[in-house]
Amino acid sequence: MSKIRLLHFADLHIGMENYGRFDPTTGVNGRVLDFLNRLDELIDYGLEREVDLVIFAGDAFKNRNPNPTYQRAFARRIKRLADADVPIVLLVGNHDLPAMVQRASSVDIFRTLDVPNVIVGWKETIHQVQTKQGPVQVATVPYPIRQRLLAHDEYRGMSIEALDRELQKIVTQNIETLAEQIDPQMPAILAAHLSVSEATYGSERSVMLGRDAVVLKSTLANPAWDYVALGHIHKHQSLNPDAHPPLVYAGSLERVDFGEERQPKGFCWVELSRGESEWTFIENEARPFVTIRADVRESNHPLEALADEIERHDLGKAVVRLILHMKAQQETAIGDRDVRNLLDEAYYIASINRDIEREARIRLGGLAPEELTDRELLEAYLETRNVAHERAETLLGEADTIFAGERGDLIDG
Repeated sequence: MSKIRLLHFADLHIGMENYGRFDPTTGVNGRVLDFLNRLDELIDYGLEREVDLVIFAGDAFKNRNPNPTYQRAFARRIKRLADADVPIVLLVGNHDLPAMVQRASSVDIFRTLDVPNVIVGWKETIHQVQTKQGPVQVATVPYPIRQRLLAHDEYRGMSIEALDRELQKIVTQNIETLAEQIDPQMPAILAAHLSVSEATYGSERSVMLGRDAVVLKSTLANPAWDYVALGHIHKHQSLNPDAHPPLVYAGSLERVDFGEERQPKGFCWVELSRGESEWTFIENEARPFVTIRADVRESNHPLEALADEIERHDLGKAVVRLILHMKAQQETAIGDRDVRNLLDEAYYIASINRDIEREARIRLGGLAPEELTDRELLEAYLETRNVAHERAETLLGEADTIFAGERGDLIDG
C-alpha cells in the first residue's frame, strides 16, 4: 500500500485582532485576514501535492463564541478540502469548548449537518477513515475539561489540584485504552489537544482558557501509533526526535504576540504507513514581529542615531515595537511624530517605549542648599556621581581656586 500523505496543523485562532487595522475591502480586521491567508496557503500546499488526509488538532477560533463572519470564513475553507474529496478531522480544542458541557462547541455544526468528509473529534474514540491510499485509524482526544468530572458525585468537593490529578489519570487511561483497540495491520494516528510533559510553552499561556492537566510523554510514545498529531501549544516542537512514533506539536499558523517573535510558524507534512512515518515542518510566511532596541544616550544627534538603528531592520509587513533608551535632555530632540515617521514602513506600530535616564539629584539629608558652602555642594555632587577619590580631590582643588578668585572679585568690587 502507498504511503498516506497527511497535513497536520493546529491552533488557528481565527478572531485574533491584536496589532491589526480594519480592512475596508473585506470588512474584517487585517490580522484576522493574516490567519485566514495562512490557512489558504496550507490548503493550497496540500491540494497541489494530492494530500490524502488533513488533521486539524484544535482551536479553530479565538473564543468559544465566534461571530458568524468568522465561522463562514472557516467553513468555506473546510469545504474546499471536503469538495476535493479530502477527509479532514476537526479536533475540539479548549477555545472551541463552551463554558457549559451541555452546549455545542464552535465546530459542532459540521457534525450536526453531517458534512461529507468532515469528522469532528469531540470525544475519545477511534475513527476509521477511508482515504485514496486506503484506510487509516484516527484516534481523537479533545481537550480534557474538569467540568465533566463535577457531574459525578465522587469528584464533588475536591480541590482544583485534586481534580487535575484525577483528570490526568482519566485522560491517560483513555489514551491507553484507545491504543489497545488499534488494529495492528492498519496505519494509526493519535490526534490530541492537550499539554504534554517536557513540552516547551510559548506565549499561548496568555491566551489559554483555564488550567491544564498535563499528560506524560510516555503515555503517547506508544508504538501502536504511527504519528501523534498534537495541538494546544503554539511553539512547533518534536517531543520524540529520532524515535517512533513522532510526537509533534505543529504549532500555530500565525504569531499571536511578541512572545512568538522568533518562533517559526507553519504546519507538518507527513507520509506514513503502518510501522513507519516521515514528517517535515513546512514554515509559512507568517507576519513578522520586530523589536527594535535603540540606545542614543551617547549620541550628539539622537534622532539621526535612531534613524540609523531603524534602518538596520526590515519593517515591511512587520508589527513593530520600539524600545528607546535616551537621556532626559534628549527628549525635545526626538518627538513622537518624528519616531512614527521613521517607523512609517511598518504594518503596525505596537508600542513606543521610552526608557529615559535622568540625572540623580543630590541628596542633602535635612539640609537646605543655602545652608551649604559652594565646596560642600560640589563635594555632595561628586559623591552622588561616584567620582573616584583622587579625581574628586583634584576637582575640588581646582574649584577652591575658582571659589577664591570669585570671592576676591567681589571684595575688589
